[in-house]
Amino acid sequence: MPRKTAPAQEELGKPCQFCAIIAGQLSAHVVFEDDISIAFLDHRPLFPGHSLLVTRHHYATLLDIPELLIGPLFSNVQLLAGTVQRVMQADGTFIGANNVVSQSVPHFHVHIVPRRRGDGLRGFFWPRRKMTDEELKLVQKSLVDALRK
Repeated sequence: MPRKTAPAQEELGKPCQFCAIIAGQLSAHVVFEDDISIAFLDHRPLFPGHSLLVTRHHYATLLDIPELLIGPLFSNVQLLAGTVQRVMQADGTFIGANNVVSQSVPHFHVHIVPRRRGDGLRGFFWPRRKMTDEELKLVQKSLVDALRK
């Protein structure tokens, strides 16, 4: 089954904003960088300290990233989450990544958002649904069967 990925912004007729930041063509408030990733403050943060960690190479989605980079990339997520939480004196962090749907820039990125109890954000920001045990078992079977292949 072919992977569904977000179109590169170049395909949409505009350059990738994150690639422009990485190339130094757009300014950003960089907080971290290494050989595989760069992190900068979100220009429209949910809260102060809200950072984006992006891959240096243009990968549209998580599914496009080579497996060998996943571990090092998420080690950087872990490092940033701890640092943001400590420096911003937050109770915790929200870590999130959109994959195609709601991905405003089609260049893989992880949001690291400092959180405090009572900060006004609710759960995953969207309504949760109730599922019967039978429905859960059906979904479970589908996923387990697919992962075994």
